[in-house]
Amino acid sequence: MTKDKHYIALQSMYLAAPINKFYEPAISVSEGQSEIEIKLDEKYFHAANAVHGSVYFKMLDDAAFFAVNSLEREVFVLTTSFTTYITRPVSSGVMKAIGKVVNSNKSQFIAESIAYNAEGKEIARGSGIFVRGKYLLADVPAYHTA
Repeated sequence: MTKDKHYIALQSMYLAAPINKFYEPAISVSEGQSEIEIKLDEKYFHAANAVHGSVYFKMLDDAAFFAVNSLEREVFVLTTSFTTYITRPVSSGVMKAIGKVVNSNKSQFIAESIAYNAEGKEIARGSGIFVRGKYLLADVPAYHTA
């Protein structure tokens, strides 16, 4: 079975983002869902030697965002609000976030995501509202459907 070209293009777009040169993530996109993983490193730590909250936010928002954009094939979606709940610290292993679309209508999408540590324990969760932007995916240089 051939994987949907749109999902492959979204993955390419995500990995090409300049910020991801720092995080070096892996991503998988499917219909209404995405999974993102990073190997944790001390470069992500705050002063108390655990992962900074900004990393949790990025992972959760990115997972939810790509779950939503998997359903929108014409334009780049935008996060309009995102709430993050950090439930446990993490400082080693792999961090994985899984995002899923839970509701959509003509004007917006609602997506949720959960982050897990290497043992599969929940370490954070988030939810956000996303809208369709005006920027065409076809105009995003790293979005390749061929």
